Amino acid sequence: MAKEYSYYPGCSSQKGASGSNLQKSLDTVLDVLDVKLNDIPDWNCCSASIGYSGGGELPRLALSARNIALSEKNNPGQEIVASCAACWLATRETKERIEASAEVREGTEAALKEAHLEISREMPKVRHMTEVLIEDIGFEAMKAKVVKPLEGIKIAGYVGCQTNRPFGIDGESFENPQYLDKMVEAMGAESIPTYEKKVSCCGGALAFSEPQKSQALVKGIIEAAYDNGADMIVTPCPVCQMNVEIYQDQINSTYGTKFHIPVTYYSTLMAVAYGKSAKEAALDGQVIKAKKLEDIANK
Repeated sequence: MAKEYSYYPGCSSQKGASGSNLQKSLDTVLDVLDVKLNDIPDWNCCSASIGYSGGGELPRLALSARNIALSEKNNPGQEIVASCAACWLATRETKERIEASAEVREGTEAALKEAHLEISREMPKVRHMTEVLIEDIGFEAMKAKVVKPLEGIKIAGYVGCQTNRPFGIDGESFENPQYLDKMVEAMGAESIPTYEKKVSCCGGALAFSEPQKSQALVKGIIEAAYDNGADMIVTPCPVCQMNVEIYQDQINSTYGTKFHIPVTYYSTLMAVAYGKSAKEAALDGQVIKAKKLEDIANK
């Protein structure tokens, strides 16, 4: 029987958006693992970083509270799951802020009332997709589905900062989380547990407003991967994937480097290891082609 969750897709997962490859490969993987995602109807943007820049606290929290209310109304009794780090953070923060403050709850409930929505006293748990895979499926069960082990590929697991702080994954170190390395190993590839930039920030939205600062951060992330002999970088975060992959040419031009390393999602690795096609794994959406994964997928 399929495990069911109330799913908050987020803006980046939409067709043609920056995280659409994550969504496509994730759908492939969850089908194999017998996990069903029930989209929250009429969901809205979590406000991500722009919500902190001038809109005020209540409007920002109310946006995520609306998604929680819609989830409770349409997918009752189901935990809320997000695959995007920013969406997960915004939704989980909103839940915890409302639970911790009567004033925040009062203001949020008043805003929701205008939209004819309400939240319960005990809102559903909010989880990141990797939490579901690790805690509800487990590494051994994920490994059991592998039909094409990713042998001969050395991978730097780049967790990023938003998936790691302030919440992180239960039982994991904030300085050196190991779950992404364990997922890589479960797929038959070689991990780099000591990769020193695995929780470093890629600069996030600074890539647009102050690109020189973001690119300096990304340079360090890529350089460390090369120094550790990585063939590719894998991440759970749409912003991390985008920033570390698409700006390599600009970084090369600025710093005189010759970076050309693929940056994929964990779900892309899993889809290939589960015997799915390059298209089903969303490898056709890579800017820098993950040739070693394509070779395995095409066997």
